[in-house]
Amino acid sequence: MELLTQKREVFGRAVKPLRAQDMIPAELYGHGTENIHLSVTKKEFTRVLNEAGESTLVDLVVDGEKHPVLIHDVHYHPVTDEVLNIDFYQVRMDEEITTAVELTFVGEAEAVKNLGGILVKAVSELEVTALPANLPHDIKIDISKLANIGDTISVKDLVLPENVQIDADEDTVIATITEKLSEEEDKAQGEATDLSSIEAEAEKPADEKADSEEKPAA
Repeated sequence: MELLTQKREVFGRAVKPLRAQDMIPAELYGHGTENIHLSVTKKEFTRVLNEAGESTLVDLVVDGEKHPVLIHDVHYHPVTDEVLNIDFYQVRMDEEITTAVELTFVGEAEAVKNLGGILVKAVSELEVTALPANLPHDIKIDISKLANIGDTISVKDLVLPENVQIDADEDTVIATITEKLSEEEDKAQGEATDLSSIEAEAEKPADEKADSEEKPAA
């Protein structure tokens, strides 16, 4: 998968006109390269990000030369969610790297369909170590095997190629089935939460209570 880029000579606030032209400022760094300032079209980057994610190798083309990279970091605007800038990390193909890989949950849990259980996804990604060419795009989690309340899928249940190592405790729970609370249990849990907040307030020292109850002057 290739992504065409252009070198840029503008920095800081001067990149604003770039964004107005649907270009995104980017940085390339890593093994065998000096830091290179780049720009990439928003349309092409969005396409590659959707296909590759952050754990699949991308051939970044700079002045006709291909650089094997991972999309290392994407910075978003906190309000508009627009991509502000991108970090590309150049890798060595003969050196293992560690990166986070997204989990994709597939199938339908029998315990949800037949017993009314609740599927709890405890983990959304896992760190793995592998050679760049062996990094998986995602890790598929088959939840159809969850047939009973209390069933779980843990790291030790995953089957990955031998050349891919998961960097997590084998007992780490990825997904589990819990029993749906009855209306009475749900109500009791809510009341317990309310009581705990009341008790916490009651345990405050007298001077703290006075401070918290004091109103600002008009």
